[in-house]
Amino acid sequence: MNKLRTFSCLSCAAAVGALVVFAPTQAAEVEITWEEPESYSDVRPANESRKRFRERTLKDLEEHITELASELPESQVLSMTVTNVDLAGQVWPSQFVGFGSGAGSDVRIIKRIDIPRMTFSYSLSNSDGQVILSGEDVKLKDMDFMESNIRHNRTESLSYEKAMLNDWFADTFSTQVAAND
Repeated sequence: MNKLRTFSCLSCAAAVGALVVFAPTQAAEVEITWEEPESYSDVRPANESRKRFRERTLKDLEEHITELASELPESQVLSMTVTNVDLAGQVWPSQFVGFGSGAGSDVRIIKRIDIPRMTFSYSLSNSDGQVILSGEDVKLKDMDFMESNIRHNRTESLSYEKAMLNDWFADTFSTQVAAND
């Protein structure tokens, strides 16, 4: 079994056969390592193969982080090693929650108690490779995700997780973004 999987935006997009979305030219470089994604707490699909859903989910999260990093100076490199992802909600068989006779379909039910979480380490380096900011074993979670996400588009894929990343990015890199303006 492969203990470590590294996906770049290009390789992950190619793996799921999607079009590659390139980051703006005035953006920090982003390197994300998804460590043992098969063992993440909850990247479970409702009605899709686990592997395809996991690849699509990680690709979506990586593209979002890359979009956030477009605010950082292009001379910088944001490196992240993600060790766990726990999506908002839980997946249940449809017959358990009153949606049909259970013909093999599942549903993701979002309740306040099933908060989105992500665990990772990160470093932001300048063009000389010197680390400007870093964090080890960051345990990101949004306990108020249902209220705080009212301002975000709930119909967007992974809206709770993306809102959580938006808040973390703004809190963590605000001085770097201001330096880029």
